[in-house]
Amino acid sequence: MITDPFFYLCAIPAVLIFAMVKGGFGGGIAIISVPLMSLAVPPTQAAAIILPLLVVMDGVALWSFRGRWCKNNLRLALPGAIAGVVVGAFTFQYLSAAGIRLMIGGISVIFCLNYWLQPRIKTKTEANIVAASVWGSIAGFTSFGIHAGGPPMSIYLLPQQMEKTLLMGTFAVFFTVINLVKLIPYTWLGQFDSTNLLTSLVLMPLAPIGVRLGYFLLHKISEVLVYRICYFFLMVVGLKLFIDGGQALLTS
Repeated sequence: MITDPFFYLCAIPAVLIFAMVKGGFGGGIAIISVPLMSLAVPPTQAAAIILPLLVVMDGVALWSFRGRWCKNNLRLALPGAIAGVVVGAFTFQYLSAAGIRLMIGGISVIFCLNYWLQPRIKTKTEANIVAASVWGSIAGFTSFGIHAGGPPMSIYLLPQQMEKTLLMGTFAVFFTVINLVKLIPYTWLGQFDSTNLLTSLVLMPLAPIGVRLGYFLLHKISEVLVYRICYFFLMVVGLKLFIDGGQALLTS
């Protein structure tokens, strides 16, 4: 088990942030959790420690949003997402983490700018197999390495303008399936050693607390504000990923 106090200084807010997003509050901000923990441990170890916690968070989120999800979107997006996880498991070690951050950050920033700069063209979109497959596969791929599947799925789901609990419930089911699938390659790659698992166990109580806190906040603010928060955090996180990825590529 990790005993470094600095690690827990980074890990506790990281886990709470991710859990609150699972509960419906904060949008794409969950993507900062692995980078935050990476201040104290290697990114691969941070991702391994977080994954069992995500499974617990997903269980609480499913219970919180029980019966509130879009089956059509899940049916269309999950096959591509699972394929993305498989591709990620076999190829992620050969790809640049900086390049992935740059790509996801750039896409997220462009998406948010388009949303804000063209307010009269906010046409509500519908679920479709092409967009669901593309963004679902990207979400599965990026989720495998750094648990960064939120922005790609946000790009696909947010324009559909679903009711807020239906939106968050759809996210909950989608990432429950993806995170359960990810357990297989993480185990195969030897990521779940005793140090990582014991550290996950110590942090485990924060998972349900954070999810329920996020769920509480979701129901205390308006649907319009929820979407504004989601787009705002997606923009902030996108900028951070884009800058971090660009700096890493320039200095490599």
